[in-house]
Formats: sequence, structure tokens, C-alpha cells
Amino acid sequence: MVGAQRRDADGDRAVSGPDPGLVIVDKPAGVTSHDVVGRCRRLFGTRKVGHAGTLDPMATGVLVVGIERATKILGLLTATDKSYSATIRLGQTTTTEDAEGEVLQSVSAAHLTDEQIESAVAALRGDIEQVPSAVSAIKVGGQRAYKLAREGQTVELAARPVRIDRFEVLAARRVDDFVDVDVEVGCSSGTYIRALARDVGAALGVGGHLTVLRRTRVGRYGLDEARTLDDLAERARLSYSLDEACLLGFPRRDLSAEETEDTRHGRALTPAGIDGVYAATAPDGRVIALLEDGPKRTKGVVVLRPATL
Repeated sequence: MVGAQRRDADGDRAVSGPDPGLVIVDKPAGVTSHDVVGRCRRLFGTRKVGHAGTLDPMATGVLVVGIERATKILGLLTATDKSYSATIRLGQTTTTEDAEGEVLQSVSAAHLTDEQIESAVAALRGDIEQVPSAVSAIKVGGQRAYKLAREGQTVELAARPVRIDRFEVLAARRVDDFVDVDVEVGCSSGTYIRALARDVGAALGVGGHLTVLRRTRVGRYGLDEARTLDDLAERARLSYSLDEACLLGFPRRDLSAEETEDTRHGRALTPAGIDGVYAATAPDGRVIALLEDGPKRTKGVVVLRPATL
């Protein structure tokens, strides 16, 4: 029950507040990711709420929200691959590289063929160096790039390596002198879809910006399991418990009772030979910590159920 006293799984103490876990939200357009966090704080009755991977106000779709101790794993989820559906308008550039900005220039794109558009999209697949959007949250001299850009300052950002696993044209529609191109994108963390729209338009010599953006997947979490804010207002419930989220997102290592106590007290274990971060799981199925193997001993990434809990 949200906001009620519960019997903690780690002992007999009664703990006030909701159970820890993840909520997969289908963010609506017109609200910020922080707005969603604020709404979830009220619905779940706790201040301990965060999200993995910011969506712009105009964007919709999958926003992974962490409740209570699940906020500790959000940084790891942010680093996972993501998928999007989007619409790029060719023939128009804006100050923000999306539909929320002011139009800077309009150039007829009526002459573009489907083959030319496909070629420009194909050139951005694979491992590329991408210059982030000028209105990104990247810090420049201690200030966010978007803040400087909105103050009228010129923002120059260095290109960053990203991986575009999928960039497919679904449809191209002629609208007056513009071409609206529906695409699907599968990419590494840190990829800016607005920048893809900008770069496709630049390659074709007509400019471009993003008019629609919907995130369809973050790692293993997809739209098929996402809940709207209205759904949550009717019944605030987790999509995954903390244990379910960890075991879905990371490989599992089963611990002995002795290893469980060592992990809860922050003591390193013998490596398990597992690549990357993994869920160290007690004999009763509770995830005690996320660990990573070092050359000789394990390293604690985050201890979810320390002995002091």
C-alpha cells in the first residue's frame, strides 16, 4: 500500500513509506521529466523519487522512475541503449533543433528524392562522432548549454562518439515545400535525436528539425509496460520491485549466507567471472548489492541492503 507502514524485508522493523522499485511511465507531451517526478512523489507519498534519462517537454514515451532505494540504480539504467520513433521536418531549421524553437530558415525541400533522403540517413548509422544539440544539458564553463543558447550566446560543443544501431526511414510525406520523414532510431546512451535531424537536413542542404519524438524503449523497459500518469493516479503501483528490476537489468550471482553478510558489511568477495555489473543475490532471493569483478576482489557498485539498513 502506498505511503503505509510496511514490514521491512530485512528485519522486523516497521518502516514508513512505499516499497522500493521502478515505475515505467509513458510521459505525456507538454510536461518536463521533473514534473513527472513531482507527480510521482505525491502519488507514492515519498520524496525519494528520481528518473533515468531526461525527456524534453515535447517528447513522449518511456521514462523510468525510481522509488525509494531504487533511485540508487538509476544512473546505471541511464547508460543503457534506447529506442525512439520520430518525425524529421526537412526544409526548416529552428533555434532548438525541434518544434519548440523559433524558425531560423526555410528552404524548399520539394526536390529531394526518397533515395537522397535514405542515403543521408544511412550515412549516420554505425559508430559516429556527433556534435550534441546546442540546447543540451551539457555544461560549458559551469553552465548548461541550453541556458547559454537561450541567452543568445554562441555555444560550441565538441563532437562525442555515439553508436547508431538502427536509423530507418518508415515514410516520407510531402507537405508544401517541406518533407516530413518518419524514422525509427536505436542508439547508445548520449545520442541526441535532435542532432540526427539537424545533421540529416544539413547533409541534404535544406536544414531540418525534429517535430515529433517518442521514446519507445530504455534498455529492457518498453512502451508495452508503461503506465500513464492518469493510470497511476487511479492506482499508484510499481512496475517492478527493486529485486525484479535488478534481476531484469543485470546478470545474477547467487551468494552463500556468509557471502551475503560480507556484502552487507561492505567486504569484498572473490570474483565470479561475470562481465560488467551484476546482481549479488542472497539465498532468499533478495538482491543485496550490485557488484563488479576486479582483478582479485569484487568492487561494490551500490549496496542496496547494507547491514545498517
